[in-house]
Amino acid sequence: MKKYRCGWCEGDDLYEAYHDNEWGVPVYDDDTLFEFLILETFQAGLSWITVLRKRENFRNAFDNFDYKKIANYKQAKIEILLEDAGIIRNKLKVNATVSNAQAFMKVQKEFGSFSKYIWSFVDGKPIKNTVKNYKEAPGNTPLSDTISKDLKKRGFKFVGSTVIYAHMQATGMVNDHEVNCFRYGEV
Repeated sequence: MKKYRCGWCEGDDLYEAYHDNEWGVPVYDDDTLFEFLILETFQAGLSWITVLRKRENFRNAFDNFDYKKIANYKQAKIEILLEDAGIIRNKLKVNATVSNAQAFMKVQKEFGSFSKYIWSFVDGKPIKNTVKNYKEAPGNTPLSDTISKDLKKRGFKFVGSTVIYAHMQATGMVNDHEVNCFRYGEV
C-alpha cells in the first residue's frame, strides 16, 4: 500500500527520501544544525531540490560542514569554492558561510551550544501545526521573524525570516507535515 506523503516531495526519489527520513525530525546536534543552516542559506532564492541535489558536493567542498574549519577559511579557499561547479557559486553566500561559522561558534560560547540557543525559542519542543495541504504552510511566522532578527544581531547573514522558517521545518522545530502524511504523527 502506498504511503501518503506531503505533496511537495512526490515523484522524486531524492526528495521523497529526504522527506521520509530527515525533514521535520527534531535535530539537537550542533553539527547537523549547522549543516542545515548552511544549506538553507544557499537555498535563498532557489528551490530546495536544487540544493539537495548538490548536498554531497557541498559536504565535500565545505570540509564535511565542519564549522571550526570553515570559520578559518582564507581568501584562497574562498576562491577555490567559487570555482567549484558542484556547488552554488554565489560569492555573497560563500562569504556568509565563513562569517556564519564564526557567529555560530560565538553563540556556542555564549549558550553552551547552538542547539540550546535555537531551541530556546520553542522551549525545547517542536511546534506541531495542522497543515492540510503543504501550500497552506506559511513561508515565515512572527517567531521566524524574531529568530531571524536575533541571528542578524549576532552577525549571521542570509538568515531572513523565510530562510529561518525553512530551517525550523527542516530541523523539526516546527512540524509542517500535512496532517494526512504518514510522517506527521511520527515526528
